[in-house]
Amino acid sequence: MNAKIDIINKKRIQLTLIFIVIILVVFGAKTLTEFSFADGIMSIPGTLMWMGANLIPNAEAMENFPKVLEKLWETIVLSVISTTTAGIAALFFALFGSKTTKVNQPLAIFSRFLASVFRNIPVVAWALVLVISFGHNVVTGYLALFFTTFGFLVRAFMETIDEASVDSVEALNATGATYFQMVFRGVIPDTLPQMMSWVFFMIDTNIRNATLVGLLTGTGIGYIFDLYYKRLDYPTIGLITVAIIVVVIAIELISNKVRRLIL
Repeated sequence: MNAKIDIINKKRIQLTLIFIVIILVVFGAKTLTEFSFADGIMSIPGTLMWMGANLIPNAEAMENFPKVLEKLWETIVLSVISTTTAGIAALFFALFGSKTTKVNQPLAIFSRFLASVFRNIPVVAWALVLVISFGHNVVTGYLALFFTTFGFLVRAFMETIDEASVDSVEALNATGATYFQMVFRGVIPDTLPQMMSWVFFMIDTNIRNATLVGLLTGTGIGYIFDLYYKRLDYPTIGLITVAIIVVVIAIELISNKVRRLIL
């Protein structure tokens, strides 16, 4: 009984210390940046009024709507292609890195290391590095999204395989099944719905990321957003913003519907 009380007290002390550290970090950052919470809150009404006066699409902005749709479609296609190809590549590395389906320990360690590297480098960093090598084009945007998605999906697929397919793998191994029989008859059928759910999640995420990547690589909706922003064409900026929001919401609704059907 006393041991449980000591554990509870230790957890309370740890949580209190963490809370104090967070408070100190917040106020330390506030002091260093000279940020004022009161000024930030007071500026909200003025910001909303400015947005209402400048970001409402007008007739001239609607004339640019075909261009916006063209670049928006390019962004959607880029996101879907980068996610699906990264998903296919991630499946193989996830099989090699999973504790359940690994071929050998060195390959499993390499797969996990590779996934960790690609996952922890932000998509913006990938875009900046790749722009130097490949220039401002679609290939740069594709690779930036591919690398980030690949790292995330390898990790997600490995965890899915480890959690969902242990019993079926053990049963197949007990019957003398080969590695490929174990993978295609035991692992894939059990984990495919959850893997597809992760793929749809990343398509939804990459629609957002592709907009930011486009600002850096000169592709997709990000490029046209940057173009009209530099012209100070705020009504068209508002039109682009609304178009992005509508597409993101639509993609999310579709992906949620598909995930519910396959799970």
